Amino acid sequence: MKPRSMLAQCTVADLRKAQAWYEQLLERGPDLRPMDGLIEWHFGRNAGLQVWHEPDRAGKSTVVLDIPSFSDELRRLDHLGIVHDDPVHTPQFKVVTLYDPDGNRVVLTGD
Repeated sequence: MKPRSMLAQCTVADLRKAQAWYEQLLERGPDLRPMDGLIEWHFGRNAGLQVWHEPDRAGKSTVVLDIPSFSDELRRLDHLGIVHDDPVHTPQFKVVTLYDPDGNRVVLTGD
């Protein structure tokens, strides 16, 4: 198999609430609404994030997003009041975990 692209996915109970949270996190609205109950953000041609309205599975997802400026992003999250765990620093990268309104884990990594 040689996949051409990849979409991460989070399942949520309240799509409107989740959309507002992800819009704040990603600093823009969704790029696509391909069907009822699904919104998508695209990051270039080969990656993206889907947020699905699927109440029975809500809150059990994890998505990892690599960001260009870790320190700037932490300051922005703090300014917006988006709660996150304490950052973890490794020799290769930094990691911080936050949670959407349904409890899905959103992990940010950076330099």
